[in-house]
Amino acid sequence: MKPYALAVGIWLCLAGCGGNGGAPDRTSGGGSGSAPAIALTQVATGFTEPLAIESARDGSGRLFVAEQAGRIRILQNGVTFSTPFLNITTLVTSGGERGLLGLAFHPNYAANRKFYINYTRTVSGQLQTAIVEYLASTIDPNVADPAAARILLTYNQPFANHNGGQLAFGPDGFLYIGAGDGGGSGDPNDNAQNTNTVLGKILRIDVNATSDGKQYAIPVTNPFANGVGGAPEVYAWGFRNPWRFSFDSNRLFVGDVGEGGFEEISLVESGKNYGWNTMEGTHCFSPATNCNQAGLTLPITDYAHSEGESVTAGYVYRGNAVPALTGLYIFGDFISGRVWVLSQNGSTWVRTQALATGRNISSFGQDQNGEIYLVDYSGSIHRVVAQ
Repeated sequence: MKPYALAVGIWLCLAGCGGNGGAPDRTSGGGSGSAPAIALTQVATGFTEPLAIESARDGSGRLFVAEQAGRIRILQNGVTFSTPFLNITTLVTSGGERGLLGLAFHPNYAANRKFYINYTRTVSGQLQTAIVEYLASTIDPNVADPAAARILLTYNQPFANHNGGQLAFGPDGFLYIGAGDGGGSGDPNDNAQNTNTVLGKILRIDVNATSDGKQYAIPVTNPFANGVGGAPEVYAWGFRNPWRFSFDSNRLFVGDVGEGGFEEISLVESGKNYGWNTMEGTHCFSPATNCNQAGLTLPITDYAHSEGESVTAGYVYRGNAVPALTGLYIFGDFISGRVWVLSQNGSTWVRTQALATGRNISSFGQDQNGEIYLVDYSGSIHRVVAQ
């Protein structure tokens, strides 16, 4: 198992792995070349172990910061509200790679007040992931209603690490969930390649309906929607720990933290196998040489641990403040604090280092205007700006 963030005591065995012998889009470069001149400007500090920042996209300009222990706090116009939007610290098992790991707002949040969280809890001694729906209060929009909790999905975690964590709504209106392989070194239970378990997967569910006794419905286009050949919730598989991912139109960019040598970013599509634990990035893992890559989808970029040891996926820039970034994918590394941009040139993706921040980058976020924010696990929030 990888010794992630010893300096600050965080978990971060986070994202996962990929592999496809016939992927058309591959990376070139290793941080060389020129990148847009960008910088970071601090917009807030004073958070405790923040892991995510999300916009409700309701026109309010508010940003919601998820803290690992189980609090969601509101940031608006540079001011952090003293009263948490939601505080479920008594429900959350936190520490290491556990805690309140993900947050997503319903596409129709302005009308239905629904949002979703991903956190770890302990029930009768068993560590679980819980995906739960909440509602904002009808009286005060800056406070959630804790009594409105509706548990959609839970699944057991065999180890304390590799819990995934990301939640995001796709352009199809479905909720996507990042589920790690369950932890341990090298995926000892072979979960990532077992399509009958939800571990080591990107999941997709329909939160707007219920069916078959579940608190959600299965999209009919999921690869195993009828339950034959795999769990119906599975969208794609072969991941080690998909910590952060995002959509740009209909493209799904997923960051997967590697085991011992390589980190990666993949473009993920329904029904594809992204290779872990046969592959770690574009490299054989098990076996270490001459592995069978047939049917696997390789990442669009990977990098060695000489550059960073825990990838934090980001966003394609769609804001107005940094025109030179438009259409480029920006992401970073929790351990090294480096920030890169990815540009696509035909069938090739070129990775270029843009910043060396010296920060523990636990997440990126995007506001309603397409501006990108960087979350420092040490407690501060920063906006990407032109240098």
